[in-house]
Amino acid sequence: MADSTRNMTVAVTGASGRTGSRVVEAARAAGLAVRAASRATGFDWEDRTTWARALRGADAAYLMYPTDVGSPAAAGAVGALAREAVGLGVRRLVLLSARGEEWARPAEEALKGSGAEWTVVRAAWFAQNFSEGPLVEGLRHGELVFPAGEVREPFVDVRDIADVVVTALTSGDRYAGHILDITGPRLLSFREAVAEIAEATGAELTYTPVSAREYGRELAGFGMPVDEVEFLVELFEALLDGRNARLSDGVRRILGRAPRDFTDFARENAAAGVWKA
Repeated sequence: MADSTRNMTVAVTGASGRTGSRVVEAARAAGLAVRAASRATGFDWEDRTTWARALRGADAAYLMYPTDVGSPAAAGAVGALAREAVGLGVRRLVLLSARGEEWARPAEEALKGSGAEWTVVRAAWFAQNFSEGPLVEGLRHGELVFPAGEVREPFVDVRDIADVVVTALTSGDRYAGHILDITGPRLLSFREAVAEIAEATGAELTYTPVSAREYGRELAGFGMPVDEVEFLVELFEALLDGRNARLSDGVRRILGRAPRDFTDFARENAAAGVWKA
């Protein structure tokens, strides 16, 4: 690694989240100085007065918009933060986007129009959505209820996303102006993924597909705001229609190795007791 890369400081938004925490780890492993930006450190996407502190003096930044990159507020926030970053001298910006999500395109365009050396990482559904977040509780109690039907997805390990992000941040102009499509190595249905988790844990687990509307009513029952429920219902109806049932060679092309497999993910997390009730 070149000295200029070793001396890089990278600001990581969402630093305590699923992808951000792994980007922090991967960046530190690569010898970069990391500025973790999250609410715990005083950074807030909704409060522009907190942005400069996270960005000033950084050479590059990873942008992960909370809730979803396709949410109505994402494009305005991503564009504003990216422009502020450029104004503060942050040269390289990498945005986490979603594969197949048309709602995410305005945020991508906002990044492109900021004047930054940009890269967009369009990632498939995270394997870690099964081990971290709202799906975990159902699996701990033996059943995953979700509006995915029998659609197949190329589940990607977020550690591979993090490695791709750090490579994009530290490879000079190689990935500037590029959209990187990132998937895992196999297509699996949600039913098949749950079966692999069941095999890894030795537990009896079932997958129950429901409609997006039914799932939305369940979310509303847990107190989720109506506008967020409606957005997620529309998102699931669109994204989980089979449009992403194809593989890409992004991980191998960028990292020079195969992406991590879902079976390994399931075994690692089963051994860690993630799905124990």
